[in-house]
Amino acid sequence: MLIEQFSEYVRACFAGIWIETFEPDEALREIAELCDRESWSVATWDIERGLSGHGSFADSTSVGTTDPVAAVQSVSALASDDGVGILVLHGFHRLLGSLEVIQAMSRQITLGKQNRTFLVVLAPVLQIPVELEKQFVVIQHELPDRDQLRTIATEVATEDGELPSGEMFDRVLDSAAGLTRYEAEGAFSLSLVRHGRIEPDVIWSLKSQTLRKSGLLGLHRGGERFDQLGGLENLKAFSLRALRHRRVSASCRPRGVLLLSPPGCGKSAFAKSLGNETGRPTLTLDFGAMMGSLVGESERNMRQALRIADAMAPCILFCDELDKGLSGVGSATGDSGVCSRVFGSFLTWLNDHTSDVFVVATCNDISRLPPELVRAERFDGVFFVDLPDRAQREAIWNIHLAAFQLDADQPRPSDEGWTGAEIRSCCRLASLLDVPIAQAATNVVPVTATAADAVERLRQWASGRCLSADRAGIYRPETSKRVHRRSVTPSSN
Repeated sequence: MLIEQFSEYVRACFAGIWIETFEPDEALREIAELCDRESWSVATWDIERGLSGHGSFADSTSVGTTDPVAAVQSVSALASDDGVGILVLHGFHRLLGSLEVIQAMSRQITLGKQNRTFLVVLAPVLQIPVELEKQFVVIQHELPDRDQLRTIATEVATEDGELPSGEMFDRVLDSAAGLTRYEAEGAFSLSLVRHGRIEPDVIWSLKSQTLRKSGLLGLHRGGERFDQLGGLENLKAFSLRALRHRRVSASCRPRGVLLLSPPGCGKSAFAKSLGNETGRPTLTLDFGAMMGSLVGESERNMRQALRIADAMAPCILFCDELDKGLSGVGSATGDSGVCSRVFGSFLTWLNDHTSDVFVVATCNDISRLPPELVRAERFDGVFFVDLPDRAQREAIWNIHLAAFQLDADQPRPSDEGWTGAEIRSCCRLASLLDVPIAQAATNVVPVTATAADAVERLRQWASGRCLSADRAGIYRPETSKRVHRRSVTPSSN
């Protein structure tokens, strides 16, 4: 992809080309191979080694200079009557705070369209000064795809038995998706050192470190399963069927689900369990981490986070509490529109991305979300996760009584209006304080007591507007689940 785009831009005589890459050496290797095939002249520059070139350019008086202005001006020496001259500038974005450098580049790009000489910047970020924005075209150097990762693994694992086959090899490639070529080679080598063969667990361990270094995405590696989550039967079935459906084209890809509910009803637990049920990694996207202090940094962070998610497909992208992360959209918060632009990037990606990324977004207050987020085709479905009914609460009690090794036959407190999180909290406190669950319940104040009006408004809003997470069809609130303050008072036993 890099070489195809680069070749097209050169032939169309775009004299300024910015390549956004985390692998400058690999990008330079690909460019050099293309130049060799096309008989194009090429030279390189970096701050450590200065200017270096090949052929007749190697005799230029500018060769070896570490002066960035002199390096830019020297590209004219690559010009020829019937050829192309390319100067590759490594890490040059660090030097674009100088007006002298900016003016030299602007002048040289203008001349380059006449004498077919090209300035190519290799940088891990897109930081083009406003004076040069209109003179550069941008290429993203994509992370390696599955075929490239397969080649790297084959080159690293040279002995019999070191390379898995079949489904295990597919899992290895899934685990390596999103790594650079250098990182993938290191992960495969580390697995060989530890286990004598390439295994996905080692790659996931290294990959989680990579994501933590970026600070933009997290990798959830818990062991949650659907059988540890009471209720939500329709939501579980819907998501599993969408993810396991054999798609005939990219247009039929699953998009994801938006979950609305009062706090503590299992939205986050569902997102974390879905990855384990489908064998996909679960990435967590924190909108708060997107916000940077520099101009354009927040938007760049969002683009980079979504680019990583695309590269790690197939995966689950968990966006928790969107209503808080996007609360500044459309409001006069004094952020100069940063939140709106970050949201715009996310919204465009939701609509246009073709990668196999299934988004699970959660929300506690729909009124704080922009209306365009919930329109059709952003998500496969908008589900309302209601308060658990009696049968669901019974199932949740059994799950957590067993998890905390408590007596399942002991008397239970009045739990009308409780959420799954509150039932779990009661069991945890009973185990922690070594008391019966009825006594532990005196320390639990359910959300239907602290925010009864807000919960009831949310349920009424969802009626007729959302799908039910519990049963097939449109959500309609049940009379038995209506919130009454008196019904949620914990037992005093």
